Amino acid sequence: MSADLQVTRSVSGGIARFTINRPEAGGAINYLMRDQLTQWFEEASADLSIRVIVLQSEGTKGFCTGADLRSMPPAPSRPEGAPDKAIGDNTRLVRSGWQRLVNSILDCEKPVIAQVQATAAGGGMHLALACDIVVAAESASFVEAFVRRGIAPDAAGAWLLTRLVGLTKAKELFFFGDAVSATEAARLGMVTKVVPDHELIDCVSALANRLAVAPTRAIAITKFLTNRALDVDRTQALHDEAMGQELVTYTEDMREGIAAFVERREPNFKGW
Repeated sequence: MSADLQVTRSVSGGIARFTINRPEAGGAINYLMRDQLTQWFEEASADLSIRVIVLQSEGTKGFCTGADLRSMPPAPSRPEGAPDKAIGDNTRLVRSGWQRLVNSILDCEKPVIAQVQATAAGGGMHLALACDIVVAAESASFVEAFVRRGIAPDAAGAWLLTRLVGLTKAKELFFFGDAVSATEAARLGMVTKVVPDHELIDCVSALANRLAVAPTRAIAITKFLTNRALDVDRTQALHDEAMGQELVTYTEDMREGIAAFVERREPNFKGW
């Protein structure tokens, strides 16, 4: 692992663990780390050996405190006489950077668990909110730090937060940027579960182990349907539902689930 690429990946028993290993910087992500995580999520989506992903971080200063603003990708080449910045540069940077990372989690066909042991701020907060299940230690907190720095939210923040907490509360959290405790985040619907700090790893491992033996394709289709539910009208939602049912009908896991039910035994799902 290089000094710049401070992320690691491990896979065991169907569980992939992507670890942000930059405790001295509160888990801040530079562009190399960001792009590597994106690539891993995109690859994991198609990898049949992976049934669930845990996104975790080392250290007590932060789960992820957003982008390392001192680390910028190289600028595109310019013809002689061209300006250093052209219209479209920043838009392209946002779309190909943090938006792509968040989309790689939302679009991943595997369930993703965020193991939040400390502060999740800015883009790091949105990284956690993009995950399907968010388990936070009692000492963790969530901070919308953008406006406090004179920046508008990115990393899909307005889309994610508004759907979780509602329009009025999202504006409050964005405008003031106050830290939200893990307990309050759970009450607002941002967090799935809050546990004592010393129970965090065991709790996430237990959830990951359950998902690692679950019917992975059924979960993928369920994730797709629920992520779209607030964005489409009833006609489209029911069309998506019917198509999802069509697809899952041809999986081995559905046949196994029905057989296990008829035979009154526990199913043995393979993930396909």
